[in-house]
Formats: sequence, C-alpha cells, structure tokens
Amino acid sequence: MDLLLWITISFIVIGFVVLVSLKKGMERKVALLIENEKSLESKQISAKPIVLWIRGAVVWGLVSMFLLVWSFSNYM
Repeated sequence: MDLLLWITISFIVIGFVVLVSLKKGMERKVALLIENEKSLESKQISAKPIVLWIRGAVVWGLVSMFLLVWSFSNYM
C-alpha cells in the first residue's frame, strides 16, 4: 500500500477518535453556558473552547475530504 493511503486512513481514524472523545466535554460546556446564559459576566464562562472545537472539527473534515479525493485521484 502507498504511504498516502496510510496517512489518509490514520488521519481520519485518529481525528475521529479525538473528536468523539472530546464531544462529551463540549456537550457539558454548552449545557453549562445555556444554563448560566444570563450571568455570563459574573461567572466568566467562556465559549472559546467550544468555538475552537467546532473549528477543529471543520478543519479536520475538510482535510479528510481533501486527502480522500487526492488518494482516489492517485489510484484511478
């Protein structure tokens, strides 16, 4: 098998495992933000980690799609 295929498979699998493992914590943070919506200034709860997690998921998805297309174009 080609190195590009191994890189593509490992990137997708490792990224998926990381995103799924962080998902539960992000759900708790979103629930906490919704619960304390009116008192955000007093408790200083930040939404920045949630935004970064969403951005990371989007970047991971885009890179995964690019690697898949690149892999298929190399083997066709």
